[in-house]
Formats: sequence, structure tokens, C-alpha cells
Amino acid sequence: MTAIRTKNVGRSVLRKEDRPLLRGRAVFAADINFSNQLHMRVVRSPLAHGKLLSVDTSAALAIPGVRAAWTFADVAEIPPIDFRMTKLTGLSAYRQTILAKDRVRYVGDPIAVVFADDPYLAEDGAEAVISDIEELPVVMHADGALGEFSPGLPTEPAVIHKEYGDVEAAFRDAYATVDLTLSIGRHSGVPIETRGAIGRYDPVHDILEMHGAAKVPHWNRDQIALMLGRPSASVHLFEGHVGGGFGIRGELYPEDVLVCLAAMRLGRPVKWIEDRREHLIAANHSRQQTHHIRAAVARDGVILAIDDEYFHDQGGYMRTHGATVPDLTAAMLPGPYRIPAYRARGHIRLTNKTPGGTYRAPGRYESTFVRERLIEAVAAKVGVDSVEIRRRNLIGRDEMPFARKLDTLGTEVILDSGDYAGLLDKALAAANWDALQEQIRKRRQAGELVGAGLAMFVEKSGLGPSDTVRIAIDAEGGVEVVTGAASVGQGVETVVAQICADTLGVEYEDIRVIHGQTNRIERGMGAFASRVTVMTGEATRLASTKLREKTLAMAAELMQTSVATLDIIDGVIVDAERRDGPCIKLSDIATALAPGGPFSDDREPGLTAEGVFHSDHMTYPYGVHIAVVGISPDTGAINVERYLVAYDVGKAVNPTLVEGQIVGGVAQGIGGALYEDFLYDDRGEPLSVTFADYLMPTAREIPHVDTLVTEDAPSPLNPMGLKGAGEGGTNAVGAAIAAAIDDALRRPGTITRLPVLPQQIRALLSRDSKAKDPGQEVA
Repeated sequence: MTAIRTKNVGRSVLRKEDRPLLRGRAVFAADINFSNQLHMRVVRSPLAHGKLLSVDTSAALAIPGVRAAWTFADVAEIPPIDFRMTKLTGLSAYRQTILAKDRVRYVGDPIAVVFADDPYLAEDGAEAVISDIEELPVVMHADGALGEFSPGLPTEPAVIHKEYGDVEAAFRDAYATVDLTLSIGRHSGVPIETRGAIGRYDPVHDILEMHGAAKVPHWNRDQIALMLGRPSASVHLFEGHVGGGFGIRGELYPEDVLVCLAAMRLGRPVKWIEDRREHLIAANHSRQQTHHIRAAVARDGVILAIDDEYFHDQGGYMRTHGATVPDLTAAMLPGPYRIPAYRARGHIRLTNKTPGGTYRAPGRYESTFVRERLIEAVAAKVGVDSVEIRRRNLIGRDEMPFARKLDTLGTEVILDSGDYAGLLDKALAAANWDALQEQIRKRRQAGELVGAGLAMFVEKSGLGPSDTVRIAIDAEGGVEVVTGAASVGQGVETVVAQICADTLGVEYEDIRVIHGQTNRIERGMGAFASRVTVMTGEATRLASTKLREKTLAMAAELMQTSVATLDIIDGVIVDAERRDGPCIKLSDIATALAPGGPFSDDREPGLTAEGVFHSDHMTYPYGVHIAVVGISPDTGAINVERYLVAYDVGKAVNPTLVEGQIVGGVAQGIGGALYEDFLYDDRGEPLSVTFADYLMPTAREIPHVDTLVTEDAPSPLNPMGLKGAGEGGTNAVGAAIAAAIDDALRRPGTITRLPVLPQQIRALLSRDSKAKDPGQEVA
């Protein structure tokens, strides 16, 4: 009887990552401790903008147990933190130093650090530091007047400009035009685990370690080494378990560099764990933009051109992401639609708020909201149903690949594959759209405020340029995969193990996946831009294929048979054509090829292989969101009753993981659509510094999310047809909910800003009520 291999790719196998988490054995940054360690506390600016005249640490140093206290003068030789992505000319002068130099630019700007024997003493020491700051005028609105970042430098470091086609001619010849002003509030990822970093220096081996890394350990390693004047090989970063990433965790922040520098200077390990208030005022914010957008439209609703001018609120400094968010906004705004002429001008503006960075679906959550609001406005303008307007403007399947004549993140935007109209049909069928409309009609007749909304989007994923994976089989037959990817909860160990298992012919449970350790593999791009499944997955397949070929060649020699007849099933090499024939274990091959083994003299020793996957272009998954909302006429509260996401990922390695990513993304999207908003007063004082002020949705506010994961458009850019899945659940939530609220209120174009808050809806309903009652006095 011929043995049959178990198929892993495409199956919803259990996550390998979950065992330590479920058993309470996970190790987060706060769990990491070393003997004789110091604790670091950051002294932060209480003002949003001011000249830093002096910082006095003498009182802090007088406290027993406080070992050191630094200001900028103590770290002046350390350069500002550089950019990881999207470096534009002129941005360098706006980088952040690890301690404020001569100005503070947001409440929370680090102005000093205190090191003590325990965290309580460190906090006491930080409170004893006295700063003298001369308050300066603040800039709080990105679309307002320019301010001064520093002498001779305005608060607009760059303008993003992307354009193709004849925009002016399209508007001149249009049947109609539509103009909107739209805005997205300021919110960000708020993971369960706040940031943390632990530095340790080994003087015997001259090795500097940082524990608590996430997202991009290798880039952070190289940047820390550069800033501290050390060889990269002498800096080791270690990723533990991560209690949420979402784009903001794992970037290089001032605190990461400070703990490493302190560990070297003070000769003791140094630990820093952020508290929740610090996180809300110091970790990257995101999203906040204002758009002035217009469309030129033909009589039938076909869009002839889009012209968008927008203002991106970057906060106090340009951080590691550079211009990534505003650049992606401009590049991805056209979405799935055939826009013959397009122009976008994005003003990057610095304000006296927490610096900005990426947050799940950066630039796409914003641009999808803007674009889909525009689509709804076009539909209202020409009197055609908005679903039909979308159909008339969608790029066709036969037009793929579709070159956008735009670029972002160093690559051309070429939509690799897609059947947008086909997925729209599937989503409408899954939501039972026609029956849903009838149900809504009947509920309205009963007096309910209820509506349904739809939004479409294109995501980007699989950012290159390369990924490397190394696989080894040991003398016990164990398979170890080492990758430079990082885990932020997306299931990287499981997906990599599934791909390796199918290619190599072993059980996925028996594969050990090592990630986030820069001392184990020289190169790594980490986890961002929905890249891991595509890039690391394909590198894993390539390495597994090489290792399989090497294994079978050795086995054929030992078994005195042809390679063509051999297969590997459950870790055993068998002859597929000979029933009950001879077999040999992987461990035997590994032993034979081990250094000093019987076959190591004339062959490369060890049963190992390395795979490198290169890609010059990104992949583009796409989807449809459908939301149903009910509105309380008394309170203005908005209840998301139903939600559906249809998403095409090319090929789902693990469908359940994809569904989980979608559902988690929807929850975060709902937060940004209805609840979360970082607010400031006129002096730049943050008003959202606790969970009593920064409102997030709980399980009660998140509806059951129906998911439809399709594989209709595999990517031609990698052999498995993979596209990323991490951000599609978030992308179109704001757009779909805005459309549903408009529908519930029976007022197209009502929603022009996110988040939509109950008090806004209540005020709107109150005005409507008074307008309908002429005898009632209007305030």
C-alpha cells in the first residue's frame, strides 16, 4: 500500500504559537529580568512646544538608589534616529534625537532619563528632575498656517506629489463635478502589552543585547549599532512574545537606544517598561488627515479624473517611517477603480502632537474612506445606485496586470491580479443584499433608524526586496527553520511550518521555527506591510525544495535506487514504486552528512539549505466590506449589527488564520470609525491619556463578523500565488460604516469625518426634529 502525504497548505491546522500562551508560559518584555539590573524612567516634557532652557537632575541624583540621570548633554554624540522607509529629500532635519536638545515639540517629548535600583526609585528620581521650559506658540492644525520647527525650518518638510493623465482637461469636459472635504481623526494601535526594552552588555565577548524587540529586529540592530558606533555583528536583538503589534510596536524609539547605551555605560542590565499613559502620549499616533477632493464625472457616472489635496498631521518629529503613510495615501487612493487622470498633493505637516507612524492599513484606511465617500457622492450626483456606480468604474479582470503609473515604497504600483466585479457579486450574494434591503425597508416603516453600507478596496502586501530562510535537519530528525521574519501575533510559525512540511515531507508539528533573533541569521526584513506569508513563505518553499533535493540525492545513494522514485513521507524516505520496500529516516541522512560523518569528505557537510526569495513588486489583495448599523434616535448611539468582509488573498495557507486576521482588523477599524480619537486642547495638552478618555470598543461593541475568503486571483509574482492578509480587515471599515450611517439617516454625504460620535448624530437628529416642527424655538 502506497503511503499518502498529508497536505498542510490550505488547511486550518492549529497554531504552533498558542501552547505557551495558553499555558501561561509566554515571555513578554516585562517578564525578562537579569541579575543586578537597573530600571529606567523617562522624564517627559509637560509642554507641547517650548525652548528647553535647562534640566536639573541634582535632586534626583541625591536620592539613594538612583545611580545616574542623563540629559541631552550626556548623549549629545548620539545622532538622531534615522528613517527605515520612504526617505524624502529634506526630511533629515526633522528627525528625533534620543533626548530633547534645545526644544520640546510635544507633551511627552523625552528630556531626561533616570536610572535606579528599582522602578519605584526611578520614578521618584524622575519626579525630582526640574526642567525650565519657555513656552512657545503651538501648531495644532495640519491644514492651518505654517509654524516654525526650528530657525529657518518651516513645519512642512515635504509635499507628496503623484499625477498621471490630463486632469485639467477631464474637469473642463466633465458632465459634473463633485467636491468634498473629508477628515480622519487621530488614533493608533493600543496593544495589551505596552512597549518595553531591556539592554544588557557582555564586556567579555563585547556583545550588546536588547530584549523586547519586535517587528523589524534586524533593521533596529543595524541602526542601534550605527548610532552607538559598533559593528552590527556585536549587537544582538531578541524578540519575545509580543502582546500586539499593529504597526506601531517594534519601530526604533528613543527609549530603545537609551537602554542599550546605558547598559554599556553603566555596566549593568537596564530595563524599561512603558506605562499606559506613556504609551498614549509617546508611542506613534497615526491616521490624522484632511482631504479636499474632487471628481470629474461623465453623464453615466464614469469617473474621468480625481484631484486630491490633503494635509497629513505628522506630529512633532519625522520618525522611522519617514513619509510612508502620506505616500501610501496618494498611491493607493484610486483603489480598484479605473481612474483615467489622477492628481494627489499631500502636505506633510508637523504639529505639536505625538509623532506619527504607521498603523494597520496605513494610508489605506484613510484613502479608502475618502475614495468611497467620493463614490457615494458621485452616485448621488448622477442619480445612480452606488453599487452600480462602482461596477461602471471597476478595473476588469481582463485588464490585469494593471499599471497605475504611480509608485510607492520604492516600487511601481502594478495591480498583479484581481476580479473585482466577481468579488463584489460574491459579497452581495453572501450578504443576501436584496433581501437585506427589504428587511431594512420594513424596519424603517416601523420607525427604526437602520441602514446598510458597502465599500471596496485594494490592499498592498508582500513588500520586497528579499527574504532569507535557513533550514537544517539534525541527527534526531528534527527540522529547524530560522527566519529573519518577526512574529506580532499573525501566526508566522504556523504558516512557515505548513509550507515547509508540504515541501519537505514532514509533519508541521515537528518543525521548530526560530524568528526574531538576529544572532541566528544575518539578514531579515521583519514583519510589516503584510509581507511575511508572501516573502518568508516563498523563501521557506525555496529552502525546503533545496533541502529535499539534497536529502533525496543522499538517500538514493544509500538505498541504491533512483531519486525519481523516492518521496519523503512523515520524515521517512520511501520508494514510492516499491511496496514494502526499504526506507530510511531523515535522521540517518543527517548523521551521514554530519561533519566527520562517513559522507562528509566529498560533500558539503550538514543537512542544511538556504532559500532567498526576491521580488521587485508588491502583491495586491482586494476586498469588499458590508456593514449594517442601527442608530438610537434618543442617544445617537451607533450599533454595528452585522458585518461581512469578502477578501481575496490569492492562496490561503491557513484559512482560519486569515479569518482571524480579518476579524481582528475589523475590530480595530470599528474603533477608528466610532470610538477612538486622540484629542488635544488649544495649548497642545493631550486629553486622551487614560482609557477613560481614549475610548476603545469592547467585545460588546464588535458584532459577529462574517468572512468570505476567496482565492480567485492568485498572484503571478510567486509560485504559490500568495497575497498578504493582515490588513484587509481594517482597510474599509470606516468607509463601510460611514455609508451605512448615511443610509440609516437617509441623508447621502452626511458623514465627512471619522470617528462618528453619538453626540454628533444626536445633534443632527435634534436639528432635523426642530426643522420639522416650525412651532418649536430653534436655539
